[in-house]
Amino acid sequence: MTPLLIFLAGGGAAVGAIARYSLGQLFAKINNSPFPWGTWVINIAGTILLGLFAQWFEPYSTAMWVLLGTGFCGGFTTFSTMSVETVRLFRANAWLALVYIISSFGIGLIVAWMIQLWL
Repeated sequence: MTPLLIFLAGGGAAVGAIARYSLGQLFAKINNSPFPWGTWVINIAGTILLGLFAQWFEPYSTAMWVLLGTGFCGGFTTFSTMSVETVRLFRANAWLALVYIISSFGIGLIVAWMIQLWL
């Protein structure tokens, strides 16, 4: 990987992580639910963005794909947070934890599949 691509991936990841943190904080302020809506919405939105970026940039522009796909979406979405929140939610409400994990993966897969079909 060239220095430029490393810079693009790192810059995109930093912006994505800041966006994730900011949106997570916003959801925490407006939502008083045990369901982790912030991470859920961020991961679904990140799936949509990654699907769009893959269709638009991956085959045509390595730099844009690394910046937006690998960098931004990699920093924006978070499997590790979803995993920890699922364990915490499972301890409080097993059924809600199952809804969270199944809807996260299920809707994410459906959205990614639909983008691939439509674009």
